[in-house]
Amino acid sequence: MKKLILMMTMVLAVMLCACGGENTKTIEGEVAATTDNTQTTEEVTEEKAGESTVSYKGYAYIHNDVVIEIDAQAAPIIEQLGDAISYFEAPSCAFEGIDKIYTYTSFEIDTYPLEGVDYVSGVTFKDDSITTPEGIAIGDSIDKVKEVYGSEFAEQNGMIVYEKDDMKLCFIVADDAVVSIEYASTILDE
Repeated sequence: MKKLILMMTMVLAVMLCACGGENTKTIEGEVAATTDNTQTTEEVTEEKAGESTVSYKGYAYIHNDVVIEIDAQAAPIIEQLGDAISYFEAPSCAFEGIDKIYTYTSFEIDTYPLEGVDYVSGVTFKDDSITTPEGIAIGDSIDKVKEVYGSEFAEQNGMIVYEKDDMKLCFIVADDAVVSIEYASTILDE
């Protein structure tokens, strides 16, 4: 029963975070945490030994050296990640084409179609076995989230939402702890 309630909460959060709502509040500016917990408004850069530097804007989830950036083309990311545990598709309610969900062991990737190309619309954590690149996992305290990401966020329907470079990083909170984490595009907010 507890898992069912958590799953329903996560689905609701995905819908609210991805589609926005009347009470959506936009925070102006950019906030990101660096490894020394200082804030920066510059583009995030990841150094890889023996490889060229990988750059991305906003927040990105990195899984086994695969950078999953919101609003990036989905095909190269899905190819690098390999076969998903499960796959679901349905006609898009916002675009012409098919929305797709790729489920992996600890996270899901949602896509949206635009002019015949699939783009990443969201990444949702499914359990506490993974963390954001900044070190936040499901189960962490809200105080730890604020320490890492800063105090400039919007509160929406039980979520703490950080916005940066046309994307959202959403933390669903219950009893002062993170119960869900989602990276989401703001494309549906327009």
